[in-house]
Amino acid sequence: MEKSVESVFHPEIREHFLRAYQLDSTYKLLGDFENYVYEVTKDNQAFILRVTHSSHRLEEEVLGEIEWVNFLHSHDANVPVIYPSRHNKLVEKQIAENGTVFYASLFSKVNGSPVRANDDRFDRKLFYSWGKEIGKLHRLTEDFQPETIVRKQWYEDDLFEIEKYIPQEKMVIKRTKEIMEQLKELPKTSFGLIHNDVHHGNFFYDDDEIQIFDFDDACYFWYVSDIAIPLYYTCFSLFSDDKTDRSGKQEFARQFLDAFMEGYRQEINPPLNWEEQLSLFLKVRDITLYSALNKKITPESRSEDLQGQMQQIKQRIEQSEPIVSIN
Repeated sequence: MEKSVESVFHPEIREHFLRAYQLDSTYKLLGDFENYVYEVTKDNQAFILRVTHSSHRLEEEVLGEIEWVNFLHSHDANVPVIYPSRHNKLVEKQIAENGTVFYASLFSKVNGSPVRANDDRFDRKLFYSWGKEIGKLHRLTEDFQPETIVRKQWYEDDLFEIEKYIPQEKMVIKRTKEIMEQLKELPKTSFGLIHNDVHHGNFFYDDDEIQIFDFDDACYFWYVSDIAIPLYYTCFSLFSDDKTDRSGKQEFARQFLDAFMEGYRQEINPPLNWEEQLSLFLKVRDITLYSALNKKITPESRSEDLQGQMQQIKQRIEQSEPIVSIN
């Protein structure tokens, strides 16, 4: 989390939200990269409390996310449900001392358990389920009509304004602008509201189906992004060095996509020209991840491993190479 947000997120704000949702006083911090995410309890049942700062999302954006997720849940997608507060509000807010605002929402905790890239369960069966559930989201969303609030278009994401976070890295900025121009030239087919961040850290797995959460990055974008991102992060996790075992990475990518797309096709036809577009969207993820890391983590706070990962991402962006080449 940025220092400017940490400095105004006082314990009283968190306590206010716990009371608003009538939660127990005990909690467990699960994450604080883009939002503060807590596991909380009420009547011996676990929930997820997410606290968002107004510099990250506005209230309308949070409400737009909630409307979509509750729609998906009502149509049997494996996603959380969002609960109202004791004031019957889906989003509670609290003003910080500097006049900025924190927003809180309460989610159900999905079934299943986390799965890591080095787990025995990280196999073809999982990849098939992964693709099938994303295909289901795409299929269901074709019938979704927001009542009043529309999520952002992809180009409104501030992570594409990469010059704000690394103004000195001219080649990265140049490549980012080139990628954005390529995206703007794509036809708006297989385009709509997508999760845009379904990596293996954003779902639980019950050895049969995946349960997807964290729709914070939802936006209007091409469906193929929801195919590229799972592939990107599996390669990112399993192959730490870009310069070694490239053939092994390519073979893994082929096997992953074979199982993933088999599941996807059970729900909906794949996006037109998805194979040709995949490399482009892998490059997009390098850009947005590199931008987010520079935005959120100061240089002095970066571990040696993170510095190495960021250097590899930077080199791929500058060389206009995706994380894995798909033949």
